[in-house]
Amino acid sequence: MADCVFCGIAQHEIPSNIVYEDDKLICFHDLEPQAPVHVLVIPKKHISSLDDVKAEDQELLGYIMYKIHEIAAGLGLENGYRVVSNNGEDAFQTVKHLHFHILGKRKLTWPPG
Repeated sequence: MADCVFCGIAQHEIPSNIVYEDDKLICFHDLEPQAPVHVLVIPKKHISSLDDVKAEDQELLGYIMYKIHEIAAGLGLENGYRVVSNNGEDAFQTVKHLHFHILGKRKLTWPPG
């Protein structure tokens, strides 16, 4: 999508502080961190939200979930971390590109929000 900021990051058209990248996903530091470690993991394929995931995306999403623990370990999140995906306006999804927040390096309270 030409007007998607995360697609621009995935295509290296918009600079970001990249933590990890491969042919399927990219992970970068959030510009407005909510924890000492706050990165975003996005698929390079444009998927607008969890509501737009198709059957053919199952392997990609499984791969992303598999890679999140590797990324978290690389960030030194040995005491735990939270993975969040906001879906829709009420959940405050501000960028319409599926993404997962990894938050850590502080005690995270419950319930969130």
